[in-house]
Amino acid sequence: MNRIDTSIVYNLILDTDSYKTSHFLQYPPGAQGLFAYVESRGGEYERTLFFGLQYILDRYLSTRITEAMVDEARDLLAAHGEPFNEAGWRHIIRQHGGRLPLEVRAVPEGSLIPTGNVLMTVRSTDPQAFWLVSYVETLLLRVWYPITVATQSWAIKQTIADYLRATSDDPDGQLPFKLHDFGARGVSSEESAGLGGLAHLVNFLGSDTLSGVRYARRYYDEPMAAYSIPAAEHSTITSWGRDHEVDAYRNLLRQFGRPGRLFACVSDSYDLDVAVRDLWGQALREELIASGATVIIRPDSGNPVEVALRTATRLDQAFGHVVNGKGYRVLNAVRVIYGDGINHRSIREILATFKANGYAADNIAFGMGGALLQQVHRDTQKMAMKTSAILFADGWHEVYKAPADDPGKASKKGVLSTFRSRLTGEYLTFRTDQAPIDSEWEEIMRTVWRDGELVVRQRLAEVRERSAG
Repeated sequence: MNRIDTSIVYNLILDTDSYKTSHFLQYPPGAQGLFAYVESRGGEYERTLFFGLQYILDRYLSTRITEAMVDEARDLLAAHGEPFNEAGWRHIIRQHGGRLPLEVRAVPEGSLIPTGNVLMTVRSTDPQAFWLVSYVETLLLRVWYPITVATQSWAIKQTIADYLRATSDDPDGQLPFKLHDFGARGVSSEESAGLGGLAHLVNFLGSDTLSGVRYARRYYDEPMAAYSIPAAEHSTITSWGRDHEVDAYRNLLRQFGRPGRLFACVSDSYDLDVAVRDLWGQALREELIASGATVIIRPDSGNPVEVALRTATRLDQAFGHVVNGKGYRVLNAVRVIYGDGINHRSIREILATFKANGYAADNIAFGMGGALLQQVHRDTQKMAMKTSAILFADGWHEVYKAPADDPGKASKKGVLSTFRSRLTGEYLTFRTDQAPIDSEWEEIMRTVWRDGELVVRQRLAEVRERSAG
């Protein structure tokens, strides 16, 4: 019985779709290069926030090919029923030291680009390895995930900002902590938690997804990308028993109740109204106020819009409020965070209901889990990577698809780049041989990776600044 070699932890050669291993035999004779691009063809949002490519390039595409990888791929694909370009991969090892002879260009991360424009491009730099461009599509197109998480998070940020501007005296100070990432347990892997959690942190500073904080340090040079506060879960309340629920809350208050501090407490393990009205609002009221802390009450069940408002109303009856400069009520000593069933729609509905009932958006924050990091897919923004040009001895020739049954899937032609108008800020994609030469248009795409190495490294601080501008 043959033993399987499990010593290779990651094999870039096998990080592709099976059928792509046969493509080196399918291109026209004389081909010397390929050019491909990635775009959002439309989707739920009119603009995409470009983010996450640096992670993929650094962690995966920069992997050097080894002889052991080629051996593993040869044996696996032979058994799998697919042809394998063994000579081509060994050429990459001999001629390039295992580095992939490709060039990747992209718009700056954090850019908000209207759909239908090119976000990144890939071309070959070795005529003998031109087939690599389409081979790495599977790996590179996974950029859809951080792009989509960052885009959705950004769109929610705009909704929250609108309500803060309408009802709060401190919208800029409040906004960074209004959407907290609760998604680590709801994703399919630690990598999803890290990359998705990091994508959310382009827009916000609150997270309980430690993997996202770690990824920010490792891949985007951000020492501390997010912050959290002490918080209860149901087990830390229910372990005291129903008859001692108030003792569980009192313990929290004595552990974390300090002037200027915040902590959160889930308060519906049994009866939310009793907890808010009788326990927090009566038995613990004076101690809470004397502590100088702000307690954030977390309902965790029921209709989000109805329960969030009811919680705020009950807290208002117990602790009172002040009226801010815009005429809206801000609760004393307490706030609300809602994290059950939260998505973009429910956030908008809760904020609208708070405003309609005279409560400032200061009073509520949101925790978002599965809907933030998991309930997205490649078609949320219709992300696609397509070949648009092929190089022969006489130059580049356009390549495109134009399916009669779905014009929305028609692809672009030629060697492409994206430009920005210095006058209007508009973004447009042009063929490089037809690009405007006047001073209005500046090319914003730049080479970020070439022949196995990152040539541009962006910090999260830069990305955040760009996305906020």
